Amino acid sequence: MPFAINLVMLILILLGLGISLYFFFVSRKYHMETGENEDPQKYTIPGLIEYVRDCINEITRTNLFELGLNEVEFKKQANKRAELKKALKVCMHGSIVDKQFVKALIYDILHAYIPDEKLNLIIPFNNPYLLSTKHKFAILLHMMKKKHGADALSYIIDEFELDKLKKNEDGEYCYFISRQEIEHIYDRMGFILTKEDKLEVITQAVYEQYKGLGVIDEIRDMNIDGVSAGVSGVTTDHFDFSNFRQQMDIAASYQKNYESVWIFYKGKSIKLDFLSFESESELKRVCQIIYRYNRGGQLSEATGYRVNEMKDGSRVLVVRPPFSESWAFFVRKFYIKNVTLEMLIQDENANLPINLIKYIVKGGMITAVTGQQGSGKTTMLMAMIEHIYATLTLRIQEMAFELNLRRLYPRRNILSFRETETISGQMGLDIQKKTDGSVNILGEVATDPVAAWMIQMAQVASLFTLFTHHAKTTRDLVYSLRNSLLKCEMFTNEKIAEQQVVSVLDFDIHLARDYEGKRYIERITEIVELKDTPLPDNFVYEKNITDKTASFMETTAEYYKKMTDKRIFECRNIIEFRNGRYVVVNPVSKERTERMKRAMTAEDARQFDDFLNLHFNLESGVRV
Repeated sequence: MPFAINLVMLILILLGLGISLYFFFVSRKYHMETGENEDPQKYTIPGLIEYVRDCINEITRTNLFELGLNEVEFKKQANKRAELKKALKVCMHGSIVDKQFVKALIYDILHAYIPDEKLNLIIPFNNPYLLSTKHKFAILLHMMKKKHGADALSYIIDEFELDKLKKNEDGEYCYFISRQEIEHIYDRMGFILTKEDKLEVITQAVYEQYKGLGVIDEIRDMNIDGVSAGVSGVTTDHFDFSNFRQQMDIAASYQKNYESVWIFYKGKSIKLDFLSFESESELKRVCQIIYRYNRGGQLSEATGYRVNEMKDGSRVLVVRPPFSESWAFFVRKFYIKNVTLEMLIQDENANLPINLIKYIVKGGMITAVTGQQGSGKTTMLMAMIEHIYATLTLRIQEMAFELNLRRLYPRRNILSFRETETISGQMGLDIQKKTDGSVNILGEVATDPVAAWMIQMAQVASLFTLFTHHAKTTRDLVYSLRNSLLKCEMFTNEKIAEQQVVSVLDFDIHLARDYEGKRYIERITEIVELKDTPLPDNFVYEKNITDKTASFMETTAEYYKKMTDKRIFECRNIIEFRNGRYVVVNPVSKERTERMKRAMTAEDARQFDDFLNLHFNLESGVRV
């Protein structure tokens, strides 16, 4: 009897265990099919970033010797891994090729990892009401990029007139692109996305937070003038959190510093109201990596800023506290290739400044390109260099490599120098004297030592010099360079220092940018040195002490009058921009005209004469 009871109990236990196992496997199969047991973070951007990071770490850290590869396959895998490691280090520094290489790898990883039905779970492509404005812009930029390439953002701005003045929430007129505008454009375009399009958008979202430059990653690659972030909004330092709840409510109503992204487009600073970094730590991350191309140095509290160039020639400036009130960066792009004067100067009678600038360069005149920030000085300088005779050697001194002239003129004799932590600008200019340079070009005369060395170099070390400066007027340009000579103690007398500057400078091409961002040449000014008249020989030897004293006083009075009242130069505008057109105001001085022709070829000198005879009356100084 006990045996029968035990047998029944054993059968019941086994039956219960079987039923439990059955329901367990059925439930497990159900959950696998429905995905209910999956990690909710698996198909999100942060989850995908972690997965991609793990995959790439495995690729780059696997011991190839343990894979049992033959020699050919081993070398192939080693080369691929070396190429990947290199791309991962520089893909965020403006290298488009390396960026595309890394993105292609991420695309392949995600393509094998994400089921088709999960794509809309990561980003709700199928529901425009759930799509954020940031994702709509990413899709819009991706689709436009397929057709317009690096001009995609320019096309969107121009096509939908997003760079027009608009009234913001404070009732002020400024340039900005709002969320409503992006959403309206997205709805209007009515995109139908393929699986590949969706995966590429997800790939970009993963890349920009994993190795890229955050929300400005794709914008930085567009053909615009520049992009910056962290330059508006408030930081937590602006608030006193002693009354925590009250201050938190106030802080929530303000835009944060990491929520500010600006672009510089056709001379206009445009705020992207719909775009922001996710947090201040993300902005800080981008600031810490964006400037590091080619060993950009250490950004620390002691060194609160860094200026460097990116691989594509863009200039980047990064600042951080305590030097600045918040983390911020400024990328200035010089994307125009083979830029010409005809491309830059297009107003009525544009042939006047275009041809005069050509002959100024061919004539070997020492010329300053002046104007405010963003007026196009560097671009104008690039266009002017086209007309320097190819037989002349060029030496360039810059704070950061911006001109990149060897990309435009690879067959010319060109060498650029820049300042480093151990080599100052004036040291670089001194070295240039030993490099057989005919033409010296200074990207920007921004410091007193460089200004002083520029004057000295223009006098003795080169055929002629081109440089940029931020002076507002030609007179300010002369005075600024004069003051630099005095500060560097090269001269102690203002008049003598001023005379040295005037004897060097020939022309000033002043650029301007109006309220709507239009760029134009405000004037082309010749700096004319006025002839000096000697002091009268009144002091003669007299036996009479009274006559001798009177003669001495007259001579002394004349000397001080000459030193205080005498003008030693004149600013003579040759061409001005008036009422939307360029007009001739004065002719080029005869002496300077002859100097220019002596530096030209016979054919150019003849064409220069024809140009003067056509547009100038050298006797009366008015246009024919």
